[in-house]
Amino acid sequence: MSKIKTKNDTVKRISQLTVINPTAAGVDVSDTEMMVAYPINSVQLEVRVFGCYTIDLHSIAKTLKANGITTVAMESTGVYWIPLFLLLQEYGFEVCLVNAKHVKNVTGRKDDESDAEWIQKLHSCGLLRASFQPDSQTRTLRSIVRHRKSLESTCSVYINRIQKALELMNIKVHTIISDIDGKTDLFIIESILAGERNPEKLADLRDKRIKASREEIIKSLQGHYTAEHLFELRQCYQLYRTHRQMIEECDREIEKQLIEQIASKNGGVVTEIAEVKRKASKKHKLPFNATSYLKEIFGVDITEVFGISELSALAILSEVGTDMSKWKTEHHFTSWLGLAPNTKISGGKIISSRIMKKKHHAGQAFRMAANGLHNSKSPIGDYYRRLKAKAGAGKAVVATARKLAIIFYKMVACQQNFNPKMLIDFQEKYKQKKINQLKRKLQLLEAA
Repeated sequence: MSKIKTKNDTVKRISQLTVINPTAAGVDVSDTEMMVAYPINSVQLEVRVFGCYTIDLHSIAKTLKANGITTVAMESTGVYWIPLFLLLQEYGFEVCLVNAKHVKNVTGRKDDESDAEWIQKLHSCGLLRASFQPDSQTRTLRSIVRHRKSLESTCSVYINRIQKALELMNIKVHTIISDIDGKTDLFIIESILAGERNPEKLADLRDKRIKASREEIIKSLQGHYTAEHLFELRQCYQLYRTHRQMIEECDREIEKQLIEQIASKNGGVVTEIAEVKRKASKKHKLPFNATSYLKEIFGVDITEVFGISELSALAILSEVGTDMSKWKTEHHFTSWLGLAPNTKISGGKIISSRIMKKKHHAGQAFRMAANGLHNSKSPIGDYYRRLKAKAGAGKAVVATARKLAIIFYKMVACQQNFNPKMLIDFQEKYKQKKINQLKRKLQLLEAA
């Protein structure tokens, strides 16, 4: 255990608990009822239970207004808090969604009523910090992008089922052409479903870019067709095509939301957007130049950063937004993303420095970007491979994702374009350092 250096002459002054929010209320949210605690005078606190229907939510807001409440703290699990949160904001309240871990209840008094009372007391003393919540436009974009990601995941499920149905009929085309949802394989599947069974005619549907020979494809298409597996193949393919159409609808809605964000940024005026070179994958890419929209919204082109693609940048925008002032420094930002260790110190010793396990969509986007750098020749790709060799793939992904997040934060917060010069210089210095080390080892071996 490492010892933490402390200064004996350091004195920390902490103020005693005082009520700084006398008009604060606390709400414990569940799927069936809302427990609300609010002060009715300077010495008395009232705790009431409300229903969860929309009329009950309006009743909560009106009751709090009647009692002069200005700020509300709520604690919830799941998504039950969202309707009440948005409705209270419409009524003009300052609403804080707090982390359940920060609202520990008094031992032996675990029930909804005491929870609401405890939340109100903590909030009135200013001891609760609100969780990050994006603005309404970012929240709308986030919902659509997450829905699109869910549809992509469902498409993958049906692709696996299509492959299974082909395998059960001993059609091995997916072993010759690995991309089963590519142009060639989809044409072949459509022809099989249309009644074609001749392997030579099916092989003629291959794209000219396919490296496999025609003879190999013919052999892979000589299968044993059965009615039940053809039925399964047909249904899975139809569902796959349906989900691809739904994804296309999501893409159009995403473009619409991006245009609205640009118009809002420019005072309601939609200006002509300069075309920017895209950094998008060739397969299943967005049907519009999202890089141009993203550069207009962020003010800088974050797709220039090594590893961050067009879809990754869109996911980050939908989760984080553009206001970096929500976090004091880049270290607070990476901690919020779940990319920094949760260091615990007791008795001057570090007793734990694990990274907290939590589902974080923005942090996952940076991790996916970092994982895609394992074969990159960029300086960050080199950094990833060095850490992987030293500490393993898991820690290398987190550390590289943290580096990407810091670069993103500084670019957006300071409105600076990506400059890889420092990264390249460091890479060259590291290479030269390794060369010098190997030369010294060689000299020692020659002298021995």
